[in-house]
Amino acid sequence: MCGIVALLNKYSGDEYSDRKAVENACDRMALRGPDAHGMWHGDGITLGHRRLSILDLDARSNQPMHSADGRYVIVFNGEIYNFRELRKDLEAEGVKFRTTSDTEVLLALFADEGEAMLPRLRGMFAFAIWDSLLSELFVARDPYGIKPLYYGKTIDGGFIVASQVKASLASGQVSREREPAGLAGFYLWGSVPEPWTLYRGLFALPAGHWMRVREGEPEVSVSWHDIRQHWRGDGGQLSAEELQDKVRQAVTDSVRAHLVADVPVCVFLSGGIDSAVMAGIASQLGVKVEGITIGFDEFTGCHDDEVPIAASIAAYYDLPHVVRRVSRAEFEQDIPRILDAMDQPTIDGVNTWFASKAASERGYKVVLSGVGGDELFCGYSSFRTIPRGASLGRAISSIPGARSLMNTPFTWLAKRRSQPKLADFPEFMSSIERMYFLQRSLFLPRELSALMGVDMAREGLKRLCGMPPGISLADARDGTAAVGLLHSTHYLLNQLLRDSDWASMGHSLELRTPLVDSALLGILGPYVSGFAGGIGKEMLARSPYKSLPDNIINRPKTGFSLPMQQWLSEVQNLNGKIDIPLVSGKGESWARRWARTVIKKMELCA
Repeated sequence: MCGIVALLNKYSGDEYSDRKAVENACDRMALRGPDAHGMWHGDGITLGHRRLSILDLDARSNQPMHSADGRYVIVFNGEIYNFRELRKDLEAEGVKFRTTSDTEVLLALFADEGEAMLPRLRGMFAFAIWDSLLSELFVARDPYGIKPLYYGKTIDGGFIVASQVKASLASGQVSREREPAGLAGFYLWGSVPEPWTLYRGLFALPAGHWMRVREGEPEVSVSWHDIRQHWRGDGGQLSAEELQDKVRQAVTDSVRAHLVADVPVCVFLSGGIDSAVMAGIASQLGVKVEGITIGFDEFTGCHDDEVPIAASIAAYYDLPHVVRRVSRAEFEQDIPRILDAMDQPTIDGVNTWFASKAASERGYKVVLSGVGGDELFCGYSSFRTIPRGASLGRAISSIPGARSLMNTPFTWLAKRRSQPKLADFPEFMSSIERMYFLQRSLFLPRELSALMGVDMAREGLKRLCGMPPGISLADARDGTAAVGLLHSTHYLLNQLLRDSDWASMGHSLELRTPLVDSALLGILGPYVSGFAGGIGKEMLARSPYKSLPDNIINRPKTGFSLPMQQWLSEVQNLNGKIDIPLVSGKGESWARRWARTVIKKMELCA
């Protein structure tokens, strides 16, 4: 895992200024790659890299890396899990290698096939390759968007690509003007929806896309893998036994691929099925990964306390296990570091921050996470409630005047329960997309004016487009598949994966996601509609040959939670620098309160 920067400045003849800008950007990403720092300058191009050494720890694999003939130069963030198989294919063609890294394989494959090689890659990646012969930059990102990549025009007409928004800002080359769509999107969703950022003119390269930049001008990005296709078309038909066998083989293969490393690997071990399966299959494969669990005194003796159940899972698979307890005092102390590491505003990720901190303290560089299991195996209750609610909503909406009659009682109920979203139920009940937004939204469109001003709210909603704003049409085979598509292309992409990246990288830790894998999705995608109603999670639980015990499988879902409501009710001011707004009404959620804190901090840093 690393940090990359590419600066194209065709109008600048000042190599020192370009190098300084890239150096500043790399310094902002020092924690992404504390093991090595590299830079290269060519004609109008400067590449920078921060390295976290995972494969081939030798300095020979530092970046920027040049191709054997000197034509191509690469900076790469991520891992190619099938690089050894790809290397054998290239060696059979006569290609000679100087390292044992995946970076050199990626570069050689691009030199041989260009963008046609992208579907052959299994991994998480974002990279930039400079072609010195054609004087053009090629950038690409993995299908799920596990690894971030941002781009934009520079103030003086150049072009910049970087692993972080804050790295781009640190270069001094991009405008800090606010982007209304990014700010509105954050308030609506609790994270900034791609391709927006908080800054005008700075965008995320969409997941599964590549793009060329010629003479400092980006061409339209091209989709090379759209994961939405896996929720469309006819679903596959298999017997329960056949599907269980397919799940077992596919998940085991993914975990095996994600264990490729030249350093020790650990696992985030909660009390849930997803992380337990990671631990179980790793053990089955002969890898004694250590389980890392975080615990909180506030949860002791409660259902939310995952420490006892995580300990039982570790004992069940005979794995070493460490519990790291986190207190409110430590949370308060870490708030400045958390907000500094947070690349884009989000209401989540603090849980991953502390789990990553615990893993880093144990000396690990790589951790397996169970993130993505609920999206693929239909683990959320929303796979059931949203399609049913939308179906009922459409039926009610077809009755003349029915919707307007519902407004008054739902407005009363919203005030009674201090749940503002209830008042908007009649408006958002008529489709799966609207119901999904109502469930996942943080604030509502009507609340934006009070949060960001009338004009900026209006412009932000206009730029986000649609109603609900910032959401794509769930074109899928059925209601279950539609919810899976929405979770994977919105919540997973914009929040879970992005938060996993910044929170783990804030501790120089590479977080790997075996259940977020395009090869796995390609195998199981046709069958996801059959995973509803708990079937998928039970099949996942039984994918290790030593299946999870029934008490784990049948345990009510808790999630990877923190006592944020308790903590934020006690924290108001930290060293006179960070104000956490007081609860502005009975029962206001901690997430809405935390969101205003996050934005205030981001505005101070702009």
